[in-house]
Amino acid sequence: MPEPSGWRREDGAPSLPESHRSVAVPTTASFWRKLLAFSGPGYLVAVGYMDPGNWATDIAGGSQFGYTLLSVVLLSNLMAILLQSLCAKLGIVTGRDLAQACRDHYSQPVAISLWLLCEIAICACDLAEVIGTAIALNLLFHIPLIVGVILTSLDVVLVLFLAHRGFRLLESMVIGLMGLIAVCFGLEIFFSKPVVTEVLAGFLPSASVVTNPEMLYIAIGILGATVMPHNLYLHSSIVQTRKYEQNATGKREAIRFATLDSTLALMSALFINAAILIVAAASFHSHGHHEVAAIEDAYQLLSPMLGVSMASVLFALALLASGQNSTLTGTLAGQIVMEGFLHFRMRPWLRRLITRMIAIVPAVICTWLYGASGTTRLLVLSQVVLSLQLPFAVIPLVMFTSDRRKMGEFANPTWLKALAWITAAVILVLNFKLLWDFVSSSSK
Repeated sequence: MPEPSGWRREDGAPSLPESHRSVAVPTTASFWRKLLAFSGPGYLVAVGYMDPGNWATDIAGGSQFGYTLLSVVLLSNLMAILLQSLCAKLGIVTGRDLAQACRDHYSQPVAISLWLLCEIAICACDLAEVIGTAIALNLLFHIPLIVGVILTSLDVVLVLFLAHRGFRLLESMVIGLMGLIAVCFGLEIFFSKPVVTEVLAGFLPSASVVTNPEMLYIAIGILGATVMPHNLYLHSSIVQTRKYEQNATGKREAIRFATLDSTLALMSALFINAAILIVAAASFHSHGHHEVAAIEDAYQLLSPMLGVSMASVLFALALLASGQNSTLTGTLAGQIVMEGFLHFRMRPWLRRLITRMIAIVPAVICTWLYGASGTTRLLVLSQVVLSLQLPFAVIPLVMFTSDRRKMGEFANPTWLKALAWITAAVILVLNFKLLWDFVSSSSK
């Protein structure tokens, strides 16, 4: 099938050339063997939905408002499943990641503007990883926060080692760390003994989420921590690591398995995100501790509140695994964005070091001036910044996948197009409401 037209540029450069079509997919195999072959990219994407930035927002939301914001966690996850399926479709059908598609569609000034906005989002995400990993090192090994922040710059060595060993090893490492986080929080839920009826009620939408400015701020943070801009670029690229048939039948099958892969992975992320909030609500809010927002405070309070000595250690161990997991995928996202928008390649170790240095500077300054409380505020703020960048990735994604000239027979049908635009509208409205509340409070 010929490549659908509709692009300004047609250079055909592959995304992530060193890993492009490097994972073989058996053409004549059972459903489960094919699913196994396609499984992996979805879990790399799901990592971004449970990074340390989620922890700060989920802990703050659970301790302050109980189970109410579980509805936001669920809504965010459903939106993520939809948007990531569109990313997989874009990459598989067009052979472009989202950054390449933006460069090939928009004028150069617009593409550069979108690149700068995406870089801001990546730096905000990296900031959350830096702080989260430093906090985990402090809690587990009593390493000072500033030293921990500086040590996180060395994770580039781990990223380079895994990258040179093959894409499947990177995926296996990520899935293993995700399993560790899930086990830790499964035990935390068991220890905290939440009231099941209250948990289920929390998944039902509440008007107070929008009408209460404080709750809305945390809700936007949860949205930003769940649906992350750089994940949209990442997923549209790494689905192309699979060597599927380059015809209509092969692409249709690849879309089906890639969507199933990301949906299953994101359901795992939903469990972990919801678990963090549930544990905070059951352990802190239910006992009158409504102001627990710092990860360190949660660590100190968990074991005494639950009466289980290992509860705090499991919490910190899961946090460390979360920070390291996010680190592994952050390098890939940065590389994809820079190469896609600018058609400019930089050595992965140098790209990673630059991005991490940009994140380390504000983290060191904030830690030096304000200590642990400052890092917590910075964590939540980083997630709000991510949320404000979302429309600039979501809108082009929906536009491209709905364009029949670009997608051919794979263009979004009317019902999916409507659902995707509703999702984009929800994101825009929530962000506008947050900015309006911020401006209104500043002017008083």
